[in-house]
Amino acid sequence: MAKWLIGCLLGCLAIPLMAEPSAELMQALNSRVLRVQVGLKNGQYGLGSGVVVAENQVVTNCHVVANATSISVVSGGAAYHAVGVKPDWKHDVCMLQMDDLPISPVTMKSSRDLKYEQAVFNIGYPSFVAAPVSSQGVVKGLFAMDDSVIVRATSSFRQGASGGGLFDETGALVGLITLKSPGKDAYYYYMSIDWVQALIAQPAGPIVVKSELPFWGKPAAEWPYFMKVVFPYLHKDWDGLKAIAQQWTTQEPHNTEAWFYLAAAEYETKDLNMAEQHLHRVVSMNDQHSQAFYYLGLIAESNGKHIEALANVDTLTQLDAEKAEELKVAMKTLP
Repeated sequence: MAKWLIGCLLGCLAIPLMAEPSAELMQALNSRVLRVQVGLKNGQYGLGSGVVVAENQVVTNCHVVANATSISVVSGGAAYHAVGVKPDWKHDVCMLQMDDLPISPVTMKSSRDLKYEQAVFNIGYPSFVAAPVSSQGVVKGLFAMDDSVIVRATSSFRQGASGGGLFDETGALVGLITLKSPGKDAYYYYMSIDWVQALIAQPAGPIVVKSELPFWGKPAAEWPYFMKVVFPYLHKDWDGLKAIAQQWTTQEPHNTEAWFYLAAAEYETKDLNMAEQHLHRVVSMNDQHSQAFYYLGLIAESNGKHIEALANVDTLTQLDAEKAEELKVAMKTLP
């Protein structure tokens, strides 16, 4: 579980699958997503990514520039040196102040306006690659934190991409590449653009600053619940998941994900009545929640309600065709 502490520097409407972003859009965004190079006290250096979000301002993750003695961004083979930093250590969002960067900024949209199953794609610089790398996906989770949300999406990224951008289909920046859970079924998380926008008007401080831990770098007992549930959910520790989710629903009774993870644990521990009740609560709060419809389909089939199960397949087809196929296969294996 300690691997969690590794950032990447180290009415149901049909939502269409996103077409490949146009070459023109990618070219425009690639020129605004930059390699970040960090000089360290021991003479070594670190690599990350950043996005130009305002005139002479590049956003990245704070863990990318922690303990830096110098910071520069690279564009077209030329290096531009940062003259100051505006840190939001808690949310792992740091703004680099430049004074001679000849690159226009991206457009931005609030992360709070994202929807589940919305198509997105990311751009970043995994370590030692010469050109930016992009991955497409959809939004799978929006977790309330402070005045905004943490975004989980299926668009994957690799070490070095921290500080790169998550974009919607119009090319607007909607999230900041930050961290992932360990393992082959990793969850990928992005920080809110609302916290990026809050830093733009703030004064810049010196490059050499004392590092502080972001929320995800705190001891496990201090993690937000959306992090605490991942390990037991992916490793099928259903009793452990139920205990955490029950605490979560008590602390945050209006949180959709809290009720979903409780329902998932209840389903897997054969408490189908409570699971069904809580899943209906989830979809009443968020009618784009594909995982909830998946479990509702399983419960309906288990209870001999085949027509109802097929209705959930139809709903899933509109939201997540791959999950709909998974449900159809799972229904055939139920006793």
